[in-house]
Amino acid sequence: MRVSDAAEWRISRRVSTERSRIRFRDMAQSTHTVSGDFDLTMDELRVVAHYVVRHAADVLSVFEQAVPDDPRPRAAIDAAWAFINGANRTKLQRVTSLDAHRAARCAPSEAARLAARSAGDAASAAYLHPIAQAGQVGHILRASASAARIGEIEAGGDPAIGDALLERSRQRATPVLIDVLRRYPPTTSGSNRVARLMSTLDHSLRQAADRSPGHTV
Repeated sequence: MRVSDAAEWRISRRVSTERSRIRFRDMAQSTHTVSGDFDLTMDELRVVAHYVVRHAADVLSVFEQAVPDDPRPRAAIDAAWAFINGANRTKLQRVTSLDAHRAARCAPSEAARLAARSAGDAASAAYLHPIAQAGQVGHILRASASAARIGEIEAGGDPAIGDALLERSRQRATPVLIDVLRRYPPTTSGSNRVARLMSTLDHSLRQAADRSPGHTV
């Protein structure tokens, strides 16, 4: 075996072992904890899913008015609520999330696409990964940023509406939600409006936590 092959094998083995460890801990429902770079309890995941689904439900009608015969986003929201209300997370959340994201790709407008994608995000929140990567923040905050963007679109592109809806999202964020968020690196502002709204919300939630009386470094 060449040195380069051996190095690649070792890296692949480590990645495979880590993924197996996460899957094993996840499958042990009695522990109610998923471990990776840090721990996430099922109760914490339900808090995240509840935050996401509230925003997704707010804008579901935007998709259903545009595509009234497509039940996929609503099915994803129903799957999210099943998990929030105490059911184990199963392939139901995975499958309905994927279906809702497929519906988003077929949506006839930006607003409808964002609404369907938010429904998919609500279902997939049950499977938020405990991996310290900024990309995971989207699974927590993208639906709220999308709802703000939909509000802007429906108001003729008025950014003040987006700002007001972000304030609503800040008010909805519980201490547990913010605690989970802070386990991940901050997201960076992207090139599109949803990414920028998400970055603004992410920054403001972390900043508020830093200012709270109980915060310790």
